Amino acid sequence: MGEERMMKAGRIVQNAYVVRDLDAACAQWHRMTGIGPFVGGVEVVLDQHRYRGRPADPIRLRGVFVQSGGLNIELIQLLSDGPCAFRDMFPGEAEGLHHSAMFCDDYAAERDRWSAAGYPVVSEFTTGFGVSICYIDTRPLFGHFLELYPEDPIIRGMYRQTVEEAEGWEGKQLIVPWR
Repeated sequence: MGEERMMKAGRIVQNAYVVRDLDAACAQWHRMTGIGPFVGGVEVVLDQHRYRGRPADPIRLRGVFVQSGGLNIELIQLLSDGPCAFRDMFPGEAEGLHHSAMFCDDYAAERDRWSAAGYPVVSEFTTGFGVSICYIDTRPLFGHFLELYPEDPIIRGMYRQTVEEAEGWEGKQLIVPWR
C-alpha cells in the first residue's frame, strides 16, 4: 500500500499517547519495539485554545512523532495545568492512549458532523503555524479521543519527515529535530 493511499483524508493515520516523561518514554518505546527515531521533542504552545466552546489558557506540551510501519505514533508530555482534552482523558499523572488522528478534506464540516452526531469538541486550538486542530470526545465510541487535522502542507510534511527519518535511521540519535 503506497504512502499516498495510507494518508488519504478520512483514514486514521496516527495513535497518540500521553506520557509523563517524554525522554524516558522514547527510550522505553525504542527499547521495547525497536522503532525510531522520534521526531520533534521541543516545547510547543497551542494558542487560541477553546475548551468546551469557551476561551481557555494555551496548551503547552512536548511531543514527538515516530513511524511504526504504516502507522504514525505520537508521544505527548503535557506541560500545562489548565483544562484541556488531555486532562479530561488523563487527570493527574495517568498516561496511555489518548487519541487517533485523521485528516479531513473539509475540517469545519467534519468537526461539525461529529458534533451533530453527539461527539463534542473538547479542545480546539491554533498551531504555531496558524492551523486549527481539534480533539473530539469519542470515548463512548472508541474509548479515546479523535483528533481532526485539516489538509495542510506543513502537517503532511511532518508526517513525511517522520517516514523519511525512519527509513534512513541508523540508530544513532533517538530524538531528532523537525526540519
